[in-house]
Amino acid sequence: MENVNLIESFSEFKEAKSIDRETMMRILEDVFRSILIRKYGTDKNISITVNVDRGDFEIWRTREIIEDADYAEKTPEEAALFISYSEAIKIEPDFEVGEEVSEEIFLKDFGRREILNIRQGLVSKIQEYENNIIYKRYTDRVGQIITGEVYQTWKRETLLTENSVELILPKSEQISTDFFHKGDVVRAVIIKVDVRNDTPIIVLSRTSPVFLERLLEQEVPEIFDGLITIKQIEREPGERAKVAVESYDERIDPVGACVGVKGSRIHSIVRELKNENIDVIPYTTNVELFITRALNPAKVTSIKLNEDEKKAEVFMKSDQLSLAIGKNGCNIKLASRISGYEIDVFRDDINNEDDEDVDLIEFNDEIEEWVIKELQKVGLDTAKDVLKIERDELIKRTDLEEETIDNVLNILRAEFE
Repeated sequence: MENVNLIESFSEFKEAKSIDRETMMRILEDVFRSILIRKYGTDKNISITVNVDRGDFEIWRTREIIEDADYAEKTPEEAALFISYSEAIKIEPDFEVGEEVSEEIFLKDFGRREILNIRQGLVSKIQEYENNIIYKRYTDRVGQIITGEVYQTWKRETLLTENSVELILPKSEQISTDFFHKGDVVRAVIIKVDVRNDTPIIVLSRTSPVFLERLLEQEVPEIFDGLITIKQIEREPGERAKVAVESYDERIDPVGACVGVKGSRIHSIVRELKNENIDVIPYTTNVELFITRALNPAKVTSIKLNEDEKKAEVFMKSDQLSLAIGKNGCNIKLASRISGYEIDVFRDDINNEDDEDVDLIEFNDEIEEWVIKELQKVGLDTAKDVLKIERDELIKRTDLEEETIDNVLNILRAEFE
């Protein structure tokens, strides 16, 4: 028989895909059968033996010998299973009606176009097989953290690879301060597996709350073991996150376990999330208490709830307002989302002039830190300390530029308007 080295012919994709012997045999047989069906009309009387280890195969076609007159009455589909007596004795003169003729089919019996179809069909089948394996493998891993190597970065997405499988990290799923170079190792969570043109597309995220949840499971054994439950996570990626946790074991402090000794556990997560501040709060069904905890680090004086409209009016001292609201309103936004209530904050000490004063450090979102330090150097620690002094006197004392002083005064006056 003709020996055909299939491994050598198709090594470029067989080796790349690392297909096992049994699978390769099945794929080869399927491809050859599809070609034989087109060539002979049926494969019912055809046997194929593929040996991937040796790199060869055998194809045998068996037909029953019938009288010429009976053969002439057969339809083309039926005739494929039989051979006329006159044709059979050309192969072997001793053949008789009723016997079977077995013939080996060689690759040379196929035309050039058929051989090309075999190759294309094999490539297509192997790719289909590989795509199915990848789709199933990564669909089962949705919600898990994956570590990939950056292969290429574009404007709208970053391409990573894991064991030669391509992974997509869209720009919308990246933290705003993420910046990757080729070869960087990146961790993210698999959020979904799409299919485009029959090719699986594995989509990753670093902004999903699930990513933070999985990081906590990795760093906090009590969460992984189920002793502490994460009830809810809300994030403003790269800025702040709030995590509500609960322990069913009274001996375990859920917040302390998550933070770790001197913040050892939470710090590694903060670094992974580009210095995203993470507030871990004890979960409770007491809405007022939960809102109070959610507004941390601000201290709440009192809360008025409207349960029907899911609204909460929160009262606190003036110096706590900026803490409650947070940078760009981040803190109050997250507190609203994690509590399920629309939160509005109010001063409860408008008529108390002494309590209404606000420390300068509370304005660090609007006034640069070095400017605040310059004011503190000359004994000005609160907003009212600054406002009591004339503009020109402030310029002389601090040696700050006029434009800077005007900006500070406008910010501080707006606080009391």
